[in-house]
Amino acid sequence: MGRMREGVLMVVVLALVCALGVKGDASDHRYKEGERVPLYANKVGPFHNPSETYRYYDLPFCAPENAADKKEALGEILNGDRLVDAPYELNFREDKQSKTICKKTLSKEDVAKLRDAVSKDYYFQMYYDDLPLWGFLGKFDKEKLDPTEYKYLLFKHIHFDVAYNDDRVIEINVHSEPNLAVDITEDKEVDVEFSYSVSWKKTDIPFEKRMEKYSKSSSMPQHLEIHWFSIINSCVTVLLLTGFLATILMRVLKNDFIKYSHDEESLEDQEETGWKYIHGDVFRFPKHKSLFSAVIGSGTQLLALAIFIFLLAIVGVFYPYNRGALFTALVVIYALTSGIAGYTATSFYLQLEGTNWVRNLLLTGVLFCGPLFLTFSFLNTVAIAYSATAALPFGTILVIILIWTLVTAPLLVLGGVAGKNSKTEFQAPCRTTKYPREIPPLPWYRGTVPQMAMAGFLPFSAIYIELYYIFASVWGHKIYTIYSILFIVFIILIIVTAFITVALTYFQLAVEDHEWWWRSVLCGGSTGIFIFCYCLYYYHARSDMSGFMQTSFFFGYMACVCYGFFLMLGTVGFRASLLFVRHIYRSIKCE
Repeated sequence: MGRMREGVLMVVVLALVCALGVKGDASDHRYKEGERVPLYANKVGPFHNPSETYRYYDLPFCAPENAADKKEALGEILNGDRLVDAPYELNFREDKQSKTICKKTLSKEDVAKLRDAVSKDYYFQMYYDDLPLWGFLGKFDKEKLDPTEYKYLLFKHIHFDVAYNDDRVIEINVHSEPNLAVDITEDKEVDVEFSYSVSWKKTDIPFEKRMEKYSKSSSMPQHLEIHWFSIINSCVTVLLLTGFLATILMRVLKNDFIKYSHDEESLEDQEETGWKYIHGDVFRFPKHKSLFSAVIGSGTQLLALAIFIFLLAIVGVFYPYNRGALFTALVVIYALTSGIAGYTATSFYLQLEGTNWVRNLLLTGVLFCGPLFLTFSFLNTVAIAYSATAALPFGTILVIILIWTLVTAPLLVLGGVAGKNSKTEFQAPCRTTKYPREIPPLPWYRGTVPQMAMAGFLPFSAIYIELYYIFASVWGHKIYTIYSILFIVFIILIIVTAFITVALTYFQLAVEDHEWWWRSVLCGGSTGIFIFCYCLYYYHARSDMSGFMQTSFFFGYMACVCYGFFLMLGTVGFRASLLFVRHIYRSIKCE
């Protein structure tokens, strides 16, 4: 088992070095005066709908002759990036006052399309020497209250401010000129002359620090204060509640141990009560063993995936606008960690005396991938219908299917075979009786749903402040770079989930309810349901997202993420409960 883990770790590290260590441009980012610096137009789209983006030339802009698409990596395509040569020429250290790109007569259809884009706050994104830049297409004046009387203006001139240090580009900003705008309020043909200007200035910022500008926004003092306040708040809550629960549990358990082991002779005449009373049932294997083992296998894989992603983030792989690095890492690591899912699921399934381990392995393979694939298929169809850049080309879909077929599936099978050959036994401290004991009638708040609500609330309260920043980064235009703080919050989440599930498992066993296996998974994973409820709140109260495509993308992919959290935290909850249950029953004499 140890060798297999080391092997998986080495393969993951090597694959990531190959996948992420290669930069998108072969350029060394050094230029001579007058030399062409690559400028790529990426996409346009409504500012408030980050998933709804379109190709730059889908709008009637001036296009250069033979505009070539840039070859993109897998992660860039998954990110919705579609880079193409931009119409502007920004040669190194060459100032330009007002250079005309083209003169164009916009038809009524073109005017209507651009007016619709301006009304939805369309922005454009470009990359200049791998530095991102943004600008708005136009603006509309809301002087009149009636929306039909708004005035729509299209910017026809943009100005680039570029900073350089020696022979390298350090910074670029783009400004639209509101005074040089054309009125597109009415449905009529319009003659437009598109132009641009460039000014260069020297700076002392070294090339190595040129990306720091983009990460500063999330590291500003006021933001850091909120993040640290969030962590301190979470830690205090966790310490108080875990301390409180630990004190109660330790005191109660101590009394239980004294009572159960005090004097066996004096206990012979008394009827056993509490958790010792069900020692013959507590290790009775759960119903639906195959599904249970698949959940534990998939959850363990997702936990490993999360830890690997955090390690890469902390060492600085995911710096701002490293296009597609996160998506590449997710695909590669998920594929390479499938062996963990196969090993864990099969090994545990055979411990539970399961017989059809091949079916269990197939179930493990599709438990998370299946819903994700169905969601992706639906959302990709929506993106194709909208002609959005989020629609993956057939070639990319083929690459993902090949990765799944040639890497994920074989590793899953190898893990399953290794799990089958491990021949680990369950080793229950107590013998299980032949017939299950009847569970006494319990009050409503001891039911599964109320217990899940109690279990999910505490871990969610420890992470909800940080959730806003993550959502604003993933589903907005803010930048998140404080991965160390996020990792601390993740660790707190794991600890709280484990502790609250253990506490609820004890209270469940204390009232002689021995069906704790599935309950511990559901209680541990219930935080995923709380996160999805937060998605509903964020969509309606904190964002301006609208339209069928953006709404379906937001809820579709967030449902998959929350489902992943459910599997991962459910596994954490069960593992913690299993350790606890084994410990307390090992400490008493089971007959």
